[in-house]
Amino acid sequence: MSGWSNVTSRIPVVVLTVAGIWAYLRYFEWRNLYHPGHGITSTPAELGLEYEDITFVSEDGLQLNGWWIPHAQARGTIIHCHGNAGNMSDRVWLVGDLHRLGVNVFIFDYRGYGNSRGLPTEQGTYADARAAYEVVRAKYDDVDTPPVIVHGQSLGGAVAVQLALDKPVKGLIVESAFPSTLEIGRRLYPWLPIGLFCRFKYDSLSKVGRIHAPKLFAHSRQDDLIPYDLGRRLYDVAAPPKEFCELHGGHNEAGWASDPEYWRKVEKLVTAVFGPPR
Repeated sequence: MSGWSNVTSRIPVVVLTVAGIWAYLRYFEWRNLYHPGHGITSTPAELGLEYEDITFVSEDGLQLNGWWIPHAQARGTIIHCHGNAGNMSDRVWLVGDLHRLGVNVFIFDYRGYGNSRGLPTEQGTYADARAAYEVVRAKYDDVDTPPVIVHGQSLGGAVAVQLALDKPVKGLIVESAFPSTLEIGRRLYPWLPIGLFCRFKYDSLSKVGRIHAPKLFAHSRQDDLIPYDLGRRLYDVAAPPKEFCELHGGHNEAGWASDPEYWRKVEKLVTAVFGPPR
């Protein structure tokens, strides 16, 4: 009996230990995936751009924040889905670049980023992007299919892919993105049982084959966070029409600023979808 008593007395300790490890792994996943910044440090006004600071509500009632940057001769609108770190105020330069294409720009912060309430989750970021789309749709008097291209970088690429699946968009630009967080986790942490505790999968690989709008993918061979072959794989399984642009530089450096050919391909897609500048 005393032996059985010793075993039963240890059960709560074992349960608590397992629960603690499970909770830590869940936190480890969340903390590696999301790095929100909370202070708005700059605005489009610093580039001389007029903008509207918009408070809107996500599907589950959270208050979100975004910027609408209109263009006087807009041929359409680009919605930007940013990456997992900082907030939209770190992308003011990008707003200025996109605006030069002769389009309106809507950039927003996911829940937990900038002045948006709540904590980010996979389904939450998807819901926030759909709410952002509805903000833009309202600018076009709630037409069913507004002239929208969605552009996503890194984690935002996965959010953009989901938005293009959920809503009628005219084009999709996916930059420095990945097939799924499961694949990234297995590359970065091969010694962890990623598949057992990963709840935020951002599985773009299973979605891009169902998106038939024109698509542009871009990735760098020198990407130090998301391996090039994973970004290329996402392009390979995507449905046509599609185009790929090879970038240069690390994950946070690659882009049209260092690769003019990428900018030319962006211009080409925007013109193909929205028509020539007015």
